[in-house]
Amino acid sequence: MKMRSFLLALMCCSLFWSCKDDDAQPVNEPQLIIKFKFDPTQERLGNLGTPVGIPEGNAAQSPNFNVMSAHYIELAPTATTALGDGQIIYKGLETTAGGANAVDFQQAKIVTENETFLSIPLNSVQAGTYEWARISLTYQNYNIGFLFNGTDYTGTLASFVGFNNYITNYDVDTQNVIVNDNKLQGYWAFETLGNVSEGQAPDGATTVPNPIANTSPVPPGSCVVTGEFENGFTITGEETQNVVITMSLSTNNSFEWTEVTADGKFEPSIGEQVVDMGFRGLKPIVE
Repeated sequence: MKMRSFLLALMCCSLFWSCKDDDAQPVNEPQLIIKFKFDPTQERLGNLGTPVGIPEGNAAQSPNFNVMSAHYIELAPTATTALGDGQIIYKGLETTAGGANAVDFQQAKIVTENETFLSIPLNSVQAGTYEWARISLTYQNYNIGFLFNGTDYTGTLASFVGFNNYITNYDVDTQNVIVNDNKLQGYWAFETLGNVSEGQAPDGATTVPNPIANTSPVPPGSCVVTGEFENGFTITGEETQNVVITMSLSTNNSFEWTEVTADGKFEPSIGEQVVDMGFRGLKPIVE
């Protein structure tokens, strides 16, 4: 009899805890998900967000992207919303380990195309309509073609386009580069055939398209690319499903250099210099 009472009590206890666990399951909140796309067919824009060609004496190519990273994402209600006054949905870590304040590259999230970069609860974003998206881009890694002694090769380029970047070390392709210092916007390293060379694009040479520069400028060197939602982006606060925004970035002839031989091929061995590595436009697309 005592055994039956004990077993009955044990079963009731198990049922109680089972029910309690089920009741405690978290409700899946709808998320705002941010992904990136690299589009070599998207319009090639200049700093003011208008279509531009390649300057005389230069040449360019559309890189084959591997990965990228961003440091800051903001949704802006209007074209007059000042940088920082919109809804900031992401900001990466910074550090003064290299002296001046800089992006902490070792803590940066690096993603491939269509990989989720950010996922936050939709209810953490203020309800309203947003016309513009801003992204501070910091790191790009891609493959480019180049010419050496009359033969075409492919190499991998890692470029840092953030306002300032504290880097301990990083992989270009198969080779690791040790820095342990700050590097300003435009620092790059190029790997091919097991060898790595490093360089620095001229100050202010990196293109940062901003179609609303006249009403909402961004600081020089910030690499805050701005793009317009085609029909605006509205959050009601009553969403029940995930919302995905794909940040489509123009890679249309985004790698640019000065030509020594006017053949449209990058030939660093004869002194052709990298002058621009910035994305050439942003289109935020609500899926």
